[in-house]
Amino acid sequence: MQVGIRCMLMRGGTSKGAYFLAEDLPSEPAIRDQVLLAAMGSPDPRQIDGVGGAHPLTSKVAIISRAKDPGIDIDFLFAQVVVDKAQVQMDQNCGNILAGTAPFAIERGLIKPTSDVTKVVVRTINTGTVAELLIETPNGRVNYEGDARIDGVPGTHAPIPINFLDAAGSVCGALLPTGNVVDEIDGVKVTLIDNGMPVVVLPAKSLGKTGYETPKELMADNDFRARLELIRLRAGPLMKLGDVKEKVVPKMCLVAPPNAGGSICTRSFIPHQAHDAIGVFAAVSVGTAAVLPGSPAYEVAKLPEGKIKNLSVEHPTGEFTVRMEVGGTVEKPVVERAGLLRTARLLFDGQIFVPAAALAAPARKAA
Repeated sequence: MQVGIRCMLMRGGTSKGAYFLAEDLPSEPAIRDQVLLAAMGSPDPRQIDGVGGAHPLTSKVAIISRAKDPGIDIDFLFAQVVVDKAQVQMDQNCGNILAGTAPFAIERGLIKPTSDVTKVVVRTINTGTVAELLIETPNGRVNYEGDARIDGVPGTHAPIPINFLDAAGSVCGALLPTGNVVDEIDGVKVTLIDNGMPVVVLPAKSLGKTGYETPKELMADNDFRARLELIRLRAGPLMKLGDVKEKVVPKMCLVAPPNAGGSICTRSFIPHQAHDAIGVFAAVSVGTAAVLPGSPAYEVAKLPEGKIKNLSVEHPTGEFTVRMEVGGTVEKPVVERAGLLRTARLLFDGQIFVPAAALAAPARKAA
């Protein structure tokens, strides 16, 4: 026997995932996770028996519900379904999948369009982060077609501006969880930062890299990857994340001087797979590090003048522009607001089928 569950498959930014209403999934977390694993086809490197795309960027889930608190329209629970392990991780944000939450909520009738552009305030339950999304809704329908282009996605689509209202310290409890702009791990100067995503920012040259290598080249260097993981494991407790051996945070990001006319060049890991681009919150966190004097990112960045800074974060397949409003002083700048542009597209709407056994209570482990 199989059971059908309402689901939309959507591309959000440079990620792709399954979007569900919370009411359509089991309320018991352990059973819900079993359903998500079955739906995506994990654990299996190919995810051949599910809709997952055999990559962390295409093995994601959004669970959406109406918000009960004033000032918030919808709540968003993000799930990273691990490809080759029976794990569903919910200890981080995802700004790309976030981009699809507001269109999904409108399509499912949770939000009624108010004009040609509908503002939707979304809270990410995982971290409490609140964001404002602007969705084009001419004639009361979500528009997906337009001229907005983001690197890593073919073609152009309708723009989705996203403004983060309180992302600093969303996972670690503070923008700089150690209180320092610069720490040293294994002889490498790093910035441990969380402006929506815990990230370890470190100079590419400190690990013998230029910062311009392809993801394939970085993945082929086993010694480099082993040292990067060593630094990540030591960074975890410093960032108030505990033992991160089995966690997908913190992300790791190598930085180098811009190479294509941007503000800074990046090569990021999520956390063990070299990213073909860079995640939304990772880009915001790296951009924030770039304005902090003394940080590895600041040392290599070319920053625009003025309070409002559009930072072009270069990555292997293009660039990602982060819009930042920076206050404070030259010596102690404060990022007052961070925003960016994403797009999303509805790919499929229907039912996803899972074995009936996935909805059974998991067997208890013997004591």
